[in-house]
Amino acid sequence: MFKKILIANRGEIAVRVIQACRELDIKAVAIFSEPDKDGKHVRLADEAWKLEGQPGKVYLDYQQILEIAKRAGAEAVHPGYGFLAENQDFAQACIDHGIKFIGPMPDVIKRMGSKVESRRVMKDAGVPVVPGTTDPVTDPAEVKKLGIKYGYPLAIKASAGGGGRGLRVVRKDEDVDNALSGAQREGASYFGSDEVYVEKYLDKPRHIEVQVIGDEHGNVVHLYERDCSSQRRHQKLVEETPAAKLDPGLKARLLEAAVKGTKALNYTSAGTLEFMVAQDEFYFLEMNTRVQVEHPISEMTTGVDIVKEQILVAAGHPLSFKQEEISQRGHAIECRINAEDVNKNFLPNPGDISVYVEPSLPWVRVDSACYSGYKVIPFYDSLLAKLVVWGRTRQEAIARTRIALRDFKIQGVNTTIPFHLAIMDDPTFQAGEVHTSYVEQEFMKHWKEIAEKYSVTKPASAIASPAGGNGDAAASALPERSEARSFEVEVNQRMFKVAVAELVEPGKARVAATTSGGAPRAAATAPKPKRSTSISTAKPGEIRSTMNGVVKDIVVKVGDKVESGQRVIVFEAMKMESDLNANKTGTVSGIKVKVGETVENDVLLLTIDD
Repeated sequence: MFKKILIANRGEIAVRVIQACRELDIKAVAIFSEPDKDGKHVRLADEAWKLEGQPGKVYLDYQQILEIAKRAGAEAVHPGYGFLAENQDFAQACIDHGIKFIGPMPDVIKRMGSKVESRRVMKDAGVPVVPGTTDPVTDPAEVKKLGIKYGYPLAIKASAGGGGRGLRVVRKDEDVDNALSGAQREGASYFGSDEVYVEKYLDKPRHIEVQVIGDEHGNVVHLYERDCSSQRRHQKLVEETPAAKLDPGLKARLLEAAVKGTKALNYTSAGTLEFMVAQDEFYFLEMNTRVQVEHPISEMTTGVDIVKEQILVAAGHPLSFKQEEISQRGHAIECRINAEDVNKNFLPNPGDISVYVEPSLPWVRVDSACYSGYKVIPFYDSLLAKLVVWGRTRQEAIARTRIALRDFKIQGVNTTIPFHLAIMDDPTFQAGEVHTSYVEQEFMKHWKEIAEKYSVTKPASAIASPAGGNGDAAASALPERSEARSFEVEVNQRMFKVAVAELVEPGKARVAATTSGGAPRAAATAPKPKRSTSISTAKPGEIRSTMNGVVKDIVVKVGDKVESGQRVIVFEAMKMESDLNANKTGTVSGIKVKVGETVENDVLLLTIDD
C-alpha cells in the first residue's frame, strides 16, 4: 500500500481524497495556488506545497506538480476530476517519473478522450452509438450535408471535450457557421484541440450514466446507473440514482453494455460511461476516465467507497467486492450548490462567503471545501458544495432534500439553492420525466413567476445557531472569531503555517497586528467582509465585463449596426462561456479589448453610439 499520495487538485474533491487517504492510513500531500493558501484541503492535508505561477494555470503545470511529488516523497498521484484528471500526457509523465497515476493507463485516457476514437471503440465492442461522423469535421458545408442526411438538430462536439464544453446544437443551416467556430474555439481553449465531430442530436433524451470500476486483475463491475438529465448549458445541476421510470429490461441492457465497453478497454480504476436514452433505446455518448462529481450518490446507494477503491486498485489490490454482492438500496439525490445567480441566467458569482452552515441530518452528506469566510475566486469553477440526500424511496429522498436545502445557509454570494428548492417542487421532476433540455427550455421560462417564493435571502441575524435555541438571540450571543493572525514559513515551496484567532464579544471582532519585533500593536475594528458582486455599472451604449474573465471572441467590428439584445462579445468567467449583448440599438463605435485579453470586473469592453 502507498504511504504517501499527492492530490493534484483543489477544493472539495481534494478534501474528499484526503478523507479516503485518512481511512487507509496514507499521508496526503496538498498543492495550492496563492489564492488557495487558506483552502480547506490545505488545512486537512499532512503536507502542503505551494505552486508557483499564475493561479488560473498552476494546477495544469504537471511538470511542477511532479517535481513537488518527488520532493515530497509521494508514491502516487490522485488527479481528482477536472484539471489534469483526463490528461494522458500527465498520466504518462507520472509513469516516467516512477509515480503511480491513480487512474487508467495513458492510452485508455487518450482513446476515450477523443470522441471520435471512443465512438469507434464502443461501436466495435457492440455498444450502440448515436448516428454521426467517425472522422473530424472542419468545413461548414460538411455539417450542412449531414443536416440533410440525418436531419436537424445536429450536435457539433469538440472531440476532446466533456461536461458540455465545446458543444453546440444546430437546428438550421443558418446557425452552422457560428456553431462550428464556437465549438472549435471552446475545444481549443479548454482541451487544446479544435477537432470536432458531428452527430444526430436527440431531442428530449434522458442523460443516464453508469458507474464502473475495474482492477488490474481483469475484474470489471458496475455500481448501477445515475440520471443526470437536470442540466443547463449541458452542465449537470441535479443527479439521482436509481433513475426514475427506467424500464427494467432497458436498464439491464444498459448496465451490460457499460461493462462490455469497459472490458473492451482493459480498463482499470473508476470510470463512467454516459448514455443518451430515448424511448426504449440508448446510445453511448462518452466515457469519463476519472471519478465523477456525482459519485457520492452511487456510494450512498451501494455502500462502496469509490475513491478508496480507486486507491486500492492503483496499489494492485483486486476489487474488494464482486458484482453479485452489489445492490441498490434506497434512493439518493445530489444537488450541486454553485456560486451562481439563478435570476441572471446562472451567472457565476465570486465573492466572500460570510455565513456557511451545512445541514446536519442523519440522511445527509455534504462534500465541500467551504466555510464561513471562504473566498470564492474567479479563477476556478463555481461549485461550492454537493448536497447528497438519501431516502428509502424517491419520494422520501425528494422530501428530505427540501428540508436539507432549507437548512443549508450560505450568505455573501448568490447560490443555486433557490433553483434546487423549486425543482424539488416541480411536477415534471417529481414525476421522473425530466429530459436534458427541460430545465432550459421549459422550467426556466417560468422562473420569474416563482423566484420570489424560493428566495432564501435572509439577514445574518435570522440564521439559527447550530447549537439550537432562539436563532436571533443564540446567534448574537455567540462569540465571534477575530481575523486570524497567520504565521507562515515557506521552505523550498513547502508551507508551514500557524494561525491564531481571538474569540471576542459579538460585533467587536478585531484584527491583531504585530510589530517587526513581534509585540502586538493596538487592535483595530475589522471591517465586515464585502460581498463581491458581478453587477455592471454600464450605461446604455457601454458593454462592460460583469466579473473577472477572458474575452473569448468579439463577433462585431467597429462600424457594424447592432440591435438591442444582439450578441457582441463572448466572455468566459469561472470556466463558463456567456454572451455579452448590446444594451441599445446603434452602431459599434469602439472596441477597447482584444480576443484572449484577461480583464477585471466592470472594465469597458465596447461602445455603441446611436
